Amino acid sequence: MVTVSWWVSPSQAADDQSSRTMIIRLLFLSICCRLAHGQGFNIAGLFEEDSNELNVKAFELAIERANQNKDEDHALITLTVNIPPENPFVAMNSTCSLTKQGIIGVFGPSSLSNIHAVQAVCDAKEIPHVLSKWMSEPTKLGSSLNFYPHPPLLTKAYIDFIQEWKWTTFTILYEDDESLLRLSGLILYAKETGVVITVEQLDREGTGNYRDTLKKIRRTRQKFIIIDCRIDNLIDILIQCQQIGLMTHEYNYFITNLDAHTRDLSPFQWSQSNITGIRMINPDSAYVHEISKEIFADQVDEDPSQTASRLETETALIFDAVYMFTDIISKMADIETFGVPLDCYQSDSWVHGYSIVNFLKTSTYKGLTGPIEFNNEGFRSTFNLQIYELREGGITTVALWNSSEGLNITKKFDEPLELGKDSMRNKTFTVIISLTDPYGMNKEASEQLVGNDRYEGFSIDLIEELAKLEGFNYTFVVQADGKNGNKVNGQWTGMIGEVMAGRADMAITDLTITSDRAEAVDFTSPFMNLGVSILFQKPTKAPPNFFSFAEPFALDTWIALAVAFVIVSLSFFLLGRICPDEWTNPYPCVEEPEFLINQFSLANSVWFATGAMLQQGSEIAPIAIPTRLVSGVWWFFVLIMVSSYTANLASFLVTENHVELFTDVKSLLENADKYGIRYGAKANGATMDFFEKSTGNELYQEIAKYMREHPEDMPNDNKVGVTMAEEMRYAFFMESTTIEYTIQRHCGLTIVGDRLDEKGYGIALKKDSPYRTRLSLAILKLQTSGEIEKIRKKWWEERKGGGQCTGAADDPSATPLDLQNVEGIFYVTIFGTVLGMVLVLFEFIFNIFRVAKKAKVSIFQALKNEIKFFLKFNSNVKPVLDARSEEDEDEPEDKSEAQSESLRSRSKSERSKGTTTNGTTRPYGFVISSPSLDRLTESP
Repeated sequence: MVTVSWWVSPSQAADDQSSRTMIIRLLFLSICCRLAHGQGFNIAGLFEEDSNELNVKAFELAIERANQNKDEDHALITLTVNIPPENPFVAMNSTCSLTKQGIIGVFGPSSLSNIHAVQAVCDAKEIPHVLSKWMSEPTKLGSSLNFYPHPPLLTKAYIDFIQEWKWTTFTILYEDDESLLRLSGLILYAKETGVVITVEQLDREGTGNYRDTLKKIRRTRQKFIIIDCRIDNLIDILIQCQQIGLMTHEYNYFITNLDAHTRDLSPFQWSQSNITGIRMINPDSAYVHEISKEIFADQVDEDPSQTASRLETETALIFDAVYMFTDIISKMADIETFGVPLDCYQSDSWVHGYSIVNFLKTSTYKGLTGPIEFNNEGFRSTFNLQIYELREGGITTVALWNSSEGLNITKKFDEPLELGKDSMRNKTFTVIISLTDPYGMNKEASEQLVGNDRYEGFSIDLIEELAKLEGFNYTFVVQADGKNGNKVNGQWTGMIGEVMAGRADMAITDLTITSDRAEAVDFTSPFMNLGVSILFQKPTKAPPNFFSFAEPFALDTWIALAVAFVIVSLSFFLLGRICPDEWTNPYPCVEEPEFLINQFSLANSVWFATGAMLQQGSEIAPIAIPTRLVSGVWWFFVLIMVSSYTANLASFLVTENHVELFTDVKSLLENADKYGIRYGAKANGATMDFFEKSTGNELYQEIAKYMREHPEDMPNDNKVGVTMAEEMRYAFFMESTTIEYTIQRHCGLTIVGDRLDEKGYGIALKKDSPYRTRLSLAILKLQTSGEIEKIRKKWWEERKGGGQCTGAADDPSATPLDLQNVEGIFYVTIFGTVLGMVLVLFEFIFNIFRVAKKAKVSIFQALKNEIKFFLKFNSNVKPVLDARSEEDEDEPEDKSEAQSESLRSRSKSERSKGTTTNGTTRPYGFVISSPSLDRLTESP
């Protein structure tokens, strides 16, 4: 076999001279190969720069094995070309260069745009084009064949899996557009059958952070999840699922990537989640073992015994495709000549190309990926799939699927994996307990009790249920000092020490699983999950605040209300000056007055808005339509705001606020000295050990330092810590489950903040105990059936005083209304004010035309005069434009002030005489002028 390879970089692809140089180099090497080895068949492989190097190895290995029984005249010559991904121009030029060498087949590439470019050339020249890549179904493959399973058949496999597992709802997590296309058939199935699904993209921004999406899934409480992603990202996704809390016994995963089994999934086999995947390659096959060892021969870091399980699907498909293709070539006796050199710029084609393609379509073959057959369109229609589950013993095949028979179950899904050979049945074990409420307690009885009947509690009931499942006997022994166990001077004390010494077979209590303890003994799966939390006194009631009346509205609402008040007041002032109808005759009996007055001075505008705000009104009444419109909108705004304030004020009056001295660990440390708060944990316990070993957290290190320096705040028993928390300002750190038990019985205490960590309680057994797996599976059964939760509820909420604080919940707190709660009414007010402005502009323009016509002046002159008087904000009196002569234009600008003074003097004189402006006498109670008129005529 002769291998000719060259690499085309993106920069070279853009350089015509470099491209020509590469073509000349290829021609030279091809001629040299033929001179040295005679005639042969050229087979081209197009590989992209970012593709797996094992794919090239598989390509060359398949041709090398095919050449073993061939003479030099019929040997296969390998032409491998590396091209940039997603660059169809380079892909097409490279393919045209290859066709000039008389190739008989092209394998690859892998990116879709490059595939389409190569396929176009191969279809035109009738050269077989072999693919091993998932592709959305095109209308016609032409001269191409795809060894990857036909997408509709893969979708059918997914559907069969979902139906067999009886998933009635699930969530699809996809990575990109191609991933979504792969699952489109599954989405269509759900739509047609009424299955409720949720579709979420894992990482839209490509940052590698999937936690936001996973948190959203956790909030939906969806337990059935399908993941479609690139194999390189799978482990990161599963790790982040574990970090978010989605790796418990409640969650079920189906991974659609055919290479999921090639990654190290062992960190997740103890997660209790049901993780299921599919694969085409059977790693137990002797043929797979043989070929994979050759493919991985150059991988020095690869364990030879594990190579079969590390062989990826694309690599195996390339080997199968090349090997089947070369086998077909050897069977076609009529092909005795080289592939014909073809030019892309001419219309000629290879006469044998479609014959090879048709021969491949009608042939059968069994390779690394199982049986291979094609339909008449060139899609792979026959293949096998293995469905496997990740269990505590590793990957286990549970079902088989093939394109003709469908799903075939090989193992029942609820069948536990037999890991231990020794049975616990009819054996007797010594179980050590501690008298810690509610895990182990002395039973109160009127008569003397003996044996196991002396004890009761959560641990007692749990051991009883486990004994029923596994059929073993047990004897309880009480730990004398009540210590769970710590390492002191290289020796383990307490219950851990008893188990290590063989004096007890099991230890069960509130025994936290830690890394140090796990090195000394074996733990079962956690029967209870918990974390460190803070026990503290319930918040005291806060005294009334001096500004309690302002609490119904949040600060941003008060600010917005003040801004609205100012803007509306200014709007009334401006609208009143612009609107012609608001300039009124101060003496109604004078038909043609010389001056007009306006009631909306700045002071009056503010007073009008204030009267409406306080729902008291004022003597000012809008006249024009725009000002009335704005007034109505303002009154409606005030109505809603006052009603909202009154309703929320009632909530604040009946609700008593509480003073919280701290809300989490950070605020505890900040306020400890300020409020005289002491804090601590059980001496030499797992909680104290947690703070000691949290070297990466400054807050936790500060707490650990305080605990070391204040041994008086470190009680030897949880009961003492609870008493200290009740009687003084003392924050007691302990497990959340114990806190939940305590606050059910001590109504003055509560839990503060969230959990500081996540851990669990487990049953301790001697190292390498054969019973650990059996007990773990039994615990999982009890959790699944809800039996453990039933026991927990019994001892936490029903027995020994539990539930007495259930009805003592705090009063619901009243929440100030922020701007978001009332923003709608602000928009209504803004819209009404803007509409009033628009209407007043129409009236103003209409009045300009009317005055210009009546006074026989130009429109510009009328507009100029109106604007001039509008800008005199210090006067609420303006002359009537149509009553002025043309000579008045040259009068001083301060004439309006003189006219204002004349008007006021004239008004006062007439009021004193009781006459009208035209000299007629009017009754005393009918005088037009009034104190309010004085205010209207005065300047602001």
